[in-house]
Amino acid sequence: MNKPKVSVVLGLQWGDEGKGKILDVMASEADWVLRAQGGNNAGHTVEIGSEKYVLHLVPSGILRSKVSCLIAGGAVVDPGGLIREIEGLTQRGIQTRSRLFLASQAHLVLPVHRAVDRGFEKKRGRSRIGTTGRGIGPAYSDKMARIGLRAGELALPPGELAKRLRERVEAHNRAARVQGWEKISATGTIREMARAAKFLRPYLTDGVSVAHRAVAAGKRILIEGAQGTFLDVDHGTYPFVTSSHCTAGGACTGTGVPPTAIRRVVGVLKAYTTRVGGGPFVTEDGTLGHLLHGMGREFGSTTGRARRCGWFDAVLVRRAVQLNGVTEMAMTNLDGLDGLEKIPVCIGYRLRNKVLREPPVEVSDWEKCRPVYRMFEGWCEPTTEARQWGDLPKKARTYLSAIKELVGAPLGIISVGAGREQTFRHG
Repeated sequence: MNKPKVSVVLGLQWGDEGKGKILDVMASEADWVLRAQGGNNAGHTVEIGSEKYVLHLVPSGILRSKVSCLIAGGAVVDPGGLIREIEGLTQRGIQTRSRLFLASQAHLVLPVHRAVDRGFEKKRGRSRIGTTGRGIGPAYSDKMARIGLRAGELALPPGELAKRLRERVEAHNRAARVQGWEKISATGTIREMARAAKFLRPYLTDGVSVAHRAVAAGKRILIEGAQGTFLDVDHGTYPFVTSSHCTAGGACTGTGVPPTAIRRVVGVLKAYTTRVGGGPFVTEDGTLGHLLHGMGREFGSTTGRARRCGWFDAVLVRRAVQLNGVTEMAMTNLDGLDGLEKIPVCIGYRLRNKVLREPPVEVSDWEKCRPVYRMFEGWCEPTTEARQWGDLPKKARTYLSAIKELVGAPLGIISVGAGREQTFRHG
């Protein structure tokens, strides 16, 4: 067996860290990119020259013509959404047939899941989580309840697929009468999935076998995570989380690649902090948010929602480094801080007259924490033309070096803009 060459790329904050851009750059030296988890509630944005691509389910490696891509079994897939994404790529000259594969083990997101998602959010009222309404959580719930349908079932004879879909829709509609959810048409669902089955059958494969053959052949593999560490269902700010495992452990369970094959874990993070939806956010700062939004930054690639913004949180990222075994970090959006004279960095949480160096467990405690800041001098000059470490202003280098020390991980990649050319290695 050849020596494995597997890297995991994941987010160290609440998602939206710029993973798509980092993955696109790293994919120039990859053979495979595997999407481990999540659904089309996540978006990875990649800019190539004047072209902008927003990917939701298709791995970012698809924009590199020699890279093969797998949507692995840990993901949940809205068939209609995936088809629209494939068609959009095809129209822009991106070849997907024979390069993009869909694991038969991946679970399907059906119209019933979107109805449940919207219904639950409406019932939560002011306590809503802030989901995208795309049915991701309910699809994962059905998976864990062992009543979900998997992508491989799209290859069943049409009559058998229709039977399973009708049973699932009828069960939903019985519950809908009690819960007050929107009812769904079984006929419409069967018709929609029949069209999807015809389109997607050529993409179906045994995802685990594909991944293991690539590992055994010594192929260069990137495992792509969606969302970020603190949206992980076990390790995030529960219940304000997603429904899958966004950590390095989730990369293994989602793809079937064993932990022993992974040699590198790249944690992507912003030079500040953002999150979308509800939940605690210790360093949130409306003034910074107003500044970044005014620059046309920090709007969700999937929903278009304005992201909540705050200062860099070293307490948060230090825990993410621990959870994921990060071997190097990739820092994005450094240029977002270019015009600031002073830049606070959170080095502790004040809770009930104590200063915490680690995040609390309970969300009620998170919400009561107040940041303890260390102040840094801003550089007040543009970084967007930097192409190597020495091109950065001295005060920017001081800021980045301090963050490395505060969170306990080396800095490997720095990004100072959306373009491919605006990304370079540290040192």
